[in-house]
Amino acid sequence: MSVFDDKRTELEQHEFMMGLERGRLAVALDLLTDSLIMVGQHGVYCTSARNPSKPALDLQAVISGMQDAKALIQSVMEELRQKREADRDAAK
Repeated sequence: MSVFDDKRTELEQHEFMMGLERGRLAVALDLLTDSLIMVGQHGVYCTSARNPSKPALDLQAVISGMQDAKALIQSVMEELRQKREADRDAAK
């Protein structure tokens, strides 16, 4: 099953509220956030041998990559918002 079938309700809701591009990015951001939470919970039980207060190194790499992906998505959403506002202001 594709993400478009699995997340149909969320996609429709966000696409309606935010437009196609921003709506899909918002759903992707939600999926990343949920995944980060699950990986973070796993990190509590799978700690580093060198530093038990931190997750294992492979989990640290996954968490870092997911946080970077979230930052990129958020920056694209902000750019789209600013462009929409600029276009709206130019039309006035």
